[in-house]
Amino acid sequence: MAARTIFPVEFIDLFFAVLKKMRMLKLIINLALSLGLIAGCTTVGTDFVAPQSMNLATYRHAGRSGSLSTSVPTKWWTVFNDATLNALEQQALHDNPSVKASAFRLLQAQAQLGGATAAQMPAVYLGTSAENMRASRTTPQALALGGGLIAGNQYSARVSLAYELDLWGRVRRITEAADAQLQVAEFERDNVILLLSTQVATTYWQLRGVEVELGILQRALETRRESRQLVGARFDTGLSNELDVARTTIEMANAQADLRDVERQRNLLKHGLATLTGASPSLPETSKRAGSGGFDDPLPPPPTLPIGLPAHLLAQRPDLAGSVALLRSINAEIGVAESAFYPSLQLTGNVGYASEYLHDLAKGSSRQWLFGPLALSLPIFDGGRNRTNLAASQARYNAALANHQMKLLNALREVEDALSDSEQRALQADAQAQAQQAAARAYQVALARYEHGLSNYLDVTDAQRSALATDRTAAQIHTQRLLASVAIVRALGGSWEARSISSVPSIQP
Repeated sequence: MAARTIFPVEFIDLFFAVLKKMRMLKLIINLALSLGLIAGCTTVGTDFVAPQSMNLATYRHAGRSGSLSTSVPTKWWTVFNDATLNALEQQALHDNPSVKASAFRLLQAQAQLGGATAAQMPAVYLGTSAENMRASRTTPQALALGGGLIAGNQYSARVSLAYELDLWGRVRRITEAADAQLQVAEFERDNVILLLSTQVATTYWQLRGVEVELGILQRALETRRESRQLVGARFDTGLSNELDVARTTIEMANAQADLRDVERQRNLLKHGLATLTGASPSLPETSKRAGSGGFDDPLPPPPTLPIGLPAHLLAQRPDLAGSVALLRSINAEIGVAESAFYPSLQLTGNVGYASEYLHDLAKGSSRQWLFGPLALSLPIFDGGRNRTNLAASQARYNAALANHQMKLLNALREVEDALSDSEQRALQADAQAQAQQAAARAYQVALARYEHGLSNYLDVTDAQRSALATDRTAAQIHTQRLLASVAIVRALGGSWEARSISSVPSIQP
């Protein structure tokens, strides 16, 4: 007959009654924790120290790019004082899928840290069983006992405990690595937000610049139409020739072609801005929200940024801070690899009651407990596995350190590039303003000379082209100055309010 499992409903009530009498459990847990505290005096590996380097007092190309002022706000884009940009940034941070994905990766890292932390505490399990059994009479064990039959029911209620005595700090190093990985996830999220916000601002100012160019081209096209009418009227009266008429037609067609090309650029930028804000670029209302306004809206002056701040603040960049956190995690993993060379000690135990009859389960005579075994595992021979694992961990740390140093150099280059770009764009804007004035005056003079018959229309055409080119170049330079301001914020890591940099290194020049 097959064995039958018996689990009456009243067994559940009896189980909780038994638990109230288990005073040995508290003793076992307290003993395990005490042993764990004693073992915690030793930790394998070395404590992490962030790489140190020389401080850089200032930047080479700070120059006209900015001045020492108050810190950039957390919502750094508000320094542009543009309501449309502020709304787009908020929408992007709320709806962009990349931000949501980084938030879920952070939650995953938090859960992993919770699991690593839980490993530092004893694991306690509640268990019950009810069984019916019959032993064989013909086994060697049964024959040694005279062929007696062992059969009947057995009910049990127990609490089991498993605990690794962290003799060498292996579990603590695992927890440290998980905590560092949580920091990595936090900085990765911050970096996603920083990149997204700068991409939104960059695309927005590119769109605004293109719209300014559209306004310039529309005014130029209207001027070309007027010129076409003027030359046509002069041709009809015999004061001009057909070549001048052809030239005005060519210039008007060129202005129309340039206008269509800039409109194409504007559409692409609107699509990109809509995607960054987490909206479909196919929806008409989305495209409308992505727009900035009319073509005649002037671009604002570039904001003044606190470039005079010490260069060690560059270490606040999320990617650099995340790189340091990664170094800390790998350093802790080296300690875990070292712990494989030392003995490990596992403590197990259980306390509970067992009886053939259910009504006797809570009696003192049914009590049983087991403390142990203390399972000691000492590595003797592993074919070099532990040594190669340790070497791999150390090599990984050295590689991560070299990558971090490269990131520092690239970060410095990005800052200097952005500052140099901002400085040179400002000088370029000054020179371009003079060119604009001269080109506008040259067009007026050429048109007046043509109307008085002192020159042909070729001079007017050349002056028109020069004036249009200088106006478009001035708008492009102004846009590039705004983009340079965004690049400076990106290179320096965003804002500097209430940010701690105690755990990140200074910058090597």
